[in-house]
Amino acid sequence: MFDRPESGERAILVHLTLRAGQEDLSELKELAKSAGTEPIHVITGSRRSPESRYFISTGKLDELKTALQTYNADIVLFNHALSPSQERNLEEALEVRVVDRNGLILDIFAQRAQTFEGKLQVELAQLRHLSTRLIRGWTHLERQKGGIGMRGPGETQLETDRRLISVRIKLIQRRLEKVSKQRHQGRRKRKKAEVPTVSLVGYTNAGKSTLFNKLTGANIYTANQLFATLDPTLRNCEVENGANIVLADTVGFIRHLPHELVAAFRSTLQEASEADLLLHVIDANAEDRDDTIFQVNEVLGDIDAGKIPQLQVFNKIDLLENIKPHIDYDENGKPVRVWLSAQTGAGTQLLHQALAELFASTKVKRRCHLSANQGDIRAKLFDFAKIIDEKSNDYGGWDLAIEIDKKHLGLLKSVEFEEII
Repeated sequence: MFDRPESGERAILVHLTLRAGQEDLSELKELAKSAGTEPIHVITGSRRSPESRYFISTGKLDELKTALQTYNADIVLFNHALSPSQERNLEEALEVRVVDRNGLILDIFAQRAQTFEGKLQVELAQLRHLSTRLIRGWTHLERQKGGIGMRGPGETQLETDRRLISVRIKLIQRRLEKVSKQRHQGRRKRKKAEVPTVSLVGYTNAGKSTLFNKLTGANIYTANQLFATLDPTLRNCEVENGANIVLADTVGFIRHLPHELVAAFRSTLQEASEADLLLHVIDANAEDRDDTIFQVNEVLGDIDAGKIPQLQVFNKIDLLENIKPHIDYDENGKPVRVWLSAQTGAGTQLLHQALAELFASTKVKRRCHLSANQGDIRAKLFDFAKIIDEKSNDYGGWDLAIEIDKKHLGLLKSVEFEEII
């Protein structure tokens, strides 16, 4: 969203304590570092409500001007969402680039997106954000075009820019629809094959990608920073009972995630909204972990994933004292929380165990005897069930011991099954 010099940018951060919608100052510092800037000074203050023209008071504006000269800063980062007019007024008064919280997050996403889909999604979010900023911006945007070949009242540069942005947005949306259809086909194939999908969700920097690598043996990028990875990754994972699941790593959430990003990443986040189970990864060492849990659940509600079953994973217990890896169960004996450390690997086997218990609840073990002309049923069993044991019988058929989902037993009514004790 802003030009970045090769030497990096020196940033002044602005954070106001407001009566409502309070953001975290430490989180702004992490966002600034993730964007590649160097936070050199912080201006804080408190107000009942933002000032309509500059968001901050004129006194704070003068303080900000002085700080820019004192620290030779290149950019001002606000820990708040600014209106288009407030952003323009501040830039005119300060004569430096001003970026609000939403613009900063969009810039980080633009740096981190790697796949074709991810880049399209970020560009779409940026264009939607920019389109709200094209309101009486600079004088050249108001000039009329005219002359030979352009008769009539003409078109302002502002209208031209809006039209070009609108055309580009429609083009990106069409491309994303194609990618979304491909994702939908993949999900439909997994559902047809009865392979459960488990999506990792959680606040950014909670350790989702580290846990994903530990569970699947993948090697996706991880770092101790906000939004280290954006692009969704899917891998097969075998849990303790031998059952296969598909594990999906998704983009991290953050409080007040810009609406442009939620809309643009909807197809990616659909991996979470259509999952059979959500692994909600939580930084157990975070001071505001209860608030981050609330923020993640709020975003899940926005993408229609609020009613999907969750298994909470309290990560980073290696940073806590007197906490050992363990599983918490509810009154029905169902796993609800797993305490582990993805970094050290302590407790990851317990997560495998919890997943096995959750996905084994509908599994039953049965034995059956098939004749030689029931080869088609044998093939179905290999598709639907886990074959525990198979032997040829004296009649040219097969004796099988299987583990199968209860709902599939009804599809094989011509077979008599014996319960394995």
